[in-house]
Amino acid sequence: MHLCGDFEKPKQTKMEFNLKHIFTAFMVLFAVIDIIGNIPIIIDLRKKVGHIQSEKASIIAGIIMIIFLFVGERLLNFIGVDVNSFAVAGAFILFFIALEMILGITLYKEEESNSITASVFPLAFPLIAGPGSLTTLLSLRAEFKIENIIVALIINVLVIYIVLKTSVKIERIIGPNGIRIIRKVFGVILLAIAVKLFTANIKALLA
Repeated sequence: MHLCGDFEKPKQTKMEFNLKHIFTAFMVLFAVIDIIGNIPIIIDLRKKVGHIQSEKASIIAGIIMIIFLFVGERLLNFIGVDVNSFAVAGAFILFFIALEMILGITLYKEEESNSITASVFPLAFPLIAGPGSLTTLLSLRAEFKIENIIVALIINVLVIYIVLKTSVKIERIIGPNGIRIIRKVFGVILLAIAVKLFTANIKALLA
């Protein structure tokens, strides 16, 4: 946590873009959303519904996440929970998501939907903008500046759109084993991030 106590007085609302923070936030969100690992689910939805509106799914998921990024903290304040406590809770969720990815187990079960609105539900929400990604956004807010998170979020939405558009081709190229390996690699990265989030925020709570 840095205090920008520079001598240039009135410029406290100055945006500070940090490539390292943007990349880290992007990787965290990419691992949690796990759009590559969800390719089999996306293909199943395509088979059931016939067509998925990639643009609509990506934009709606992005809007949900950006709104939560701004309103989520106020909502927490209203309930009486601080961001550090929420970040610790978020670290636990990330930890269990990482375990799912590494061990190939299911701790959280999604209900299936075969309606025409598959682009919105369950794809945009809760598959992309689900409990894990929403919790992660507030956890990241405790670590990074909001402008860096927004950039990371926009890049993720673009990646989601590309993956949704080309999901069948990607599955053909990578194959089931490739998807499994990618899931496990991102699981390990996510586990390390969950531990870092937990230790950083538990220190702030105990200080």
